Amino acid sequence: MSRLSAAFLLLAGCAGGPAPAAAPLRAGAAAVEIEGDDSMVVAGGIHPGKAGGQEGKLRAVAVVLEQSGTRLAIVALDVLMVSRDLLDAAAREASRATGIPFENILVNCTHTHHAPSTVHVHAYGRDPVFCDRMGKAIVKAIADAQARLAPSEFSFALGHESSVGQNSRLLLGDGTIYWIGDRSDAVRPTGPFDPQLPVLAFRDAESRHLRSVIFNHSTHTIGTGKPGVRSPSFYGMAAQDLESEFGVQHLFLAGASGSTHNLGVSFPETVHRIKAAVRDALEKAEPRPAAPLASIKREFAFRVRTFDEAKEDAAVSAYCRRRAGAGADSIIEAFRRARKDIASWQGQERKTWLQVVRIGDVAIAAVPAEFFTSLGLEIKRRSPFRHTVVAELANDWIGYLPDRKGHELGGYQTWTGYHSYAAPGTGEAVVDEVVRMLDELAGR
Repeated sequence: MSRLSAAFLLLAGCAGGPAPAAAPLRAGAAAVEIEGDDSMVVAGGIHPGKAGGQEGKLRAVAVVLEQSGTRLAIVALDVLMVSRDLLDAAAREASRATGIPFENILVNCTHTHHAPSTVHVHAYGRDPVFCDRMGKAIVKAIADAQARLAPSEFSFALGHESSVGQNSRLLLGDGTIYWIGDRSDAVRPTGPFDPQLPVLAFRDAESRHLRSVIFNHSTHTIGTGKPGVRSPSFYGMAAQDLESEFGVQHLFLAGASGSTHNLGVSFPETVHRIKAAVRDALEKAEPRPAAPLASIKREFAFRVRTFDEAKEDAAVSAYCRRRAGAGADSIIEAFRRARKDIASWQGQERKTWLQVVRIGDVAIAAVPAEFFTSLGLEIKRRSPFRHTVVAELANDWIGYLPDRKGHELGGYQTWTGYHSYAAPGTGEAVVDEVVRMLDELAGR
């Protein structure tokens, strides 16, 4: 009998007699605003930028679940991405404050390109004031969510939204891969798009009124309704609109979107379509057991790539001089400075976090990078769980993780810099280890 078959028999209570009844699920949710101001550098571009004003809120949103003595916390941050030194400190402080084990806390970044900087990337660094506020918001959101735990029912639906994003690594007529600039000579996409929009809903156990919602989708979080403002972007604005409509917290988990963008749908229409897809999934969501709740968080070792400076410079320079217009020289120089800074990293071993979370027959696979969609789909394909949600930029940030095909094709996501430095093959190695962890989780 396969491990998967044995796991299903165990879940069904067919292995060794009837399974014991699960204790009731309790769920709670809370959101805490992370305040920014116009003096702060906004992350998301090659050069440091500033914003004038804000739309919506930048937040830490937490959902805490408890069943049979196990508690889990899932947090979404409206920031570009964050490395593990800051996230580890916040998660450990939250663990001390709440008693939730560190390994049961998952923190995901929504990847909005319109929040104050929490990373050192390209030509700018972190904003220390905003980072401090972010860390405190993580702790408070988890503590507040735990304080609101109440008997709940879990339901799930696998929604879809296929129109707001696409694989954006387009093969261009000159053999390069699209990043910015003219794409009128685009030939075809070079990889897949994942339209799945899973929705996890938690309802009051007696009234069945909604208590909180988690949804997931896989498109780069770029775009604002007003020009030049701080913003949680379209996913965050959709979540906050839905909260006003339903009166409960909505948490967005960023999916594997390292190779996907919205290349043509307007911001208002994008928000509208995401909200419609979440509503549709909520209407179709069916109750299911939340037991067992479980989490595995494990360190994963990888190596920094070695690179040929001349070849790297030639690739960046050729693309930017053809496609980036007047900004070409400053972009090229930013990449040169980054490669000079990280040249000493070559061949070094680094450690990051991988995490898998189980809520009944739904799993969340959390990876610490801008993850190519092909890799996220491979995790889903090989997972032993009926439904698997992939959450990128979780618990750490180690840059882009392309698949080997992506490295061979080249393009911005593979150019060496602060944004992309892991050795080719790291993406596939992450998939293999995450699948092993999912198998272990299923076996429990």
